[in-house]
Formats: sequence, structure tokens, C-alpha cells
Amino acid sequence: MQRYLKVLGLFWSAAIAAELEYRVNFVIATLSSLGSLAGSLFGLFLFYRTGYTFSGWSWEAALVVLGIFTLLQGFSATFLAPNLNRIVRHVQEGTLDFVLLKPIRSQFWLSTHTLSPWGLPDLVFGSIIIGYAGERLGIGIDDYMLSVVPLLFGLVILYSLWFMLGAMSIWFVKIYNVTEVLRGLLEAGRYPITAYPSTYRFFFTFVVPVAFLTTVPAEAMLGRGQTSWLIGAAGLALVLFLFSTWFWRFALRFYTSASS
Repeated sequence: MQRYLKVLGLFWSAAIAAELEYRVNFVIATLSSLGSLAGSLFGLFLFYRTGYTFSGWSWEAALVVLGIFTLLQGFSATFLAPNLNRIVRHVQEGTLDFVLLKPIRSQFWLSTHTLSPWGLPDLVFGSIIIGYAGERLGIGIDDYMLSVVPLLFGLVILYSLWFMLGAMSIWFVKIYNVTEVLRGLLEAGRYPITAYPSTYRFFFTFVVPVAFLTTVPAEAMLGRGQTSWLIGAAGLALVLFLFSTWFWRFALRFYTSASS
């Protein structure tokens, strides 16, 4: 474990030093995040401006969901997209050979080799929205801490799904469209799951588990989380993570390398 932490520190320090050479990108990323957030707030406002509310969700409670969704966007842009989207390139260019030869787990290397600080604006804006809504709702520090656990489960779920799609590039090299479909489906997490008809709720809970990414952590933060949903989130995160590890090893059996 200590060796992996040391390697992780080397990875991220080198990645940050490289990214900071293009500091204008941070300004562009901030403006892009502001524009995306403004669009999300406007879309939510259109529902609530006439007094309509999602069942059981006030304006402030819905803002909590949006804030958590923005945090997930920031996490994805900082850690997932810079790494997992490159799996396709490694397969295309044959550089996956060099990754597999390194004295470290290939899944760890592919998942953590770099990061992008341009996702930080979303992390900051998401925290601000949650803080504002939490102050209006009287959310205490205990509630915030309680929501960290299901939020971590949501991050593991998101990572596992994304990594498995990236691993599919060993069979289907042009897998970019599939990852974009996943990101499009995850956009449903901007709103509470009760905002959708029953058929869509089933789909976004048991097929593409969007509910576990935003709604379940939000309910825990609001003090109305159910133990069954928390256990379900924990079980799903564990199963998907273990399955992603197995799936990667299974996929490597079909990788023929650049030299074969």
C-alpha cells in the first residue's frame, strides 16, 4: 500500500506540473463550468417558478441534488476522464503493452496515472450550492458527514461503470460513442429521481444506477436516508468494483498486443 501511495504522489505531482503550463485552460474551464451550472439552475428554475415541486423535494432540497451532481462532474473531469478515456488510445496505439509490463497493477496505473485540475471549478461550485442549500435547510455537520458514505459509494459505482466501458475497447476500438452515451444518461442525475415517470425511475435505479449517484446521497444529507438504500448502494458499489477488476483481467485474455 505504501508503494502505491508513493507512486500515486509521483503521478499526480507530475500531472499537475504539466497541466499548469497552460493556465489559461483553467479560466476556460471555469467559464465552461459556470455556463453549465447556469443552464442547470435555469432548467431547475423552470420547474419551480410556478410553485410546482417534485414530490417531496423543495427548491432547496433539489439544489442539494444538483450540487452533488456538480461534484460528480468535477470528480469525473478531474480523475476519470483524463485516465479512462485514454484506455482506447493505449489499445489503438499499442502503448498498452508498456503499461502491462510495468511492475504495478495495470488497472491502478490506467485509473490513476494522471489528473486534470480543470475539474476543480465544478468541485468548488458544487460545494457552494450544497452549502447554500444546506444553510437554508438547517443541515448540520453530522448530516454532511453522513452523506459522505453514500457519496463515496456513488463514486465507486461511476468509476466501475466507466472503467468497464473503457475495457471494452479491447474488442471494440471505437468505444468513444458508448462512453458519451453513459455520460448523457448520467445527466439525469441533475434532478431527484422522483422527477421522472415510474418507468424511468426503474431504469435509472436498476439498469443505469443514477439514483445511487445523486438522489441517495442527497436523501442521506437531508436526514431521510433509508438503511435499505444505503445497504443497496454499498452492495452495488462492491459488486461493480469487483466485477470491473474481473472484467479487466478477462478482457486482457483477448488483447493481442501491438507486436503480435
